[in-house]
Amino acid sequence: MAWIFLVAAGLLEVVWAFFMKKSEGFTLFGPTVITLVTMLASFALLSLSMKSLPLGTAYTIWTGIGAVGSFALGIVLLGESVTPMRLIAAALIVGGLVMMKLSSAD
Repeated sequence: MAWIFLVAAGLLEVVWAFFMKKSEGFTLFGPTVITLVTMLASFALLSLSMKSLPLGTAYTIWTGIGAVGSFALGIVLLGESVTPMRLIAAALIVGGLVMMKLSSAD
């Protein structure tokens, strides 16, 4: 169950990062509310996952999902640039996440 909580927390991190961008510095009400609600939910799920997963594993996976997911959303929804170097960087993060999961005893 901890891994399910962790993946959900990571996905919510992507959501709040996207809506933080859309909030224009917390000046737009709707995106600001979505940012805050999903942020709290993400932290709560991360906290639940940390009850049984090691800190280093949980935090690394959470931030990695957030980083790669935000990178992908930026490309798909915000028209951010796709360069070979950015793709390699994202692939390295995903590789690190896979290694972290495979090395975890839980």
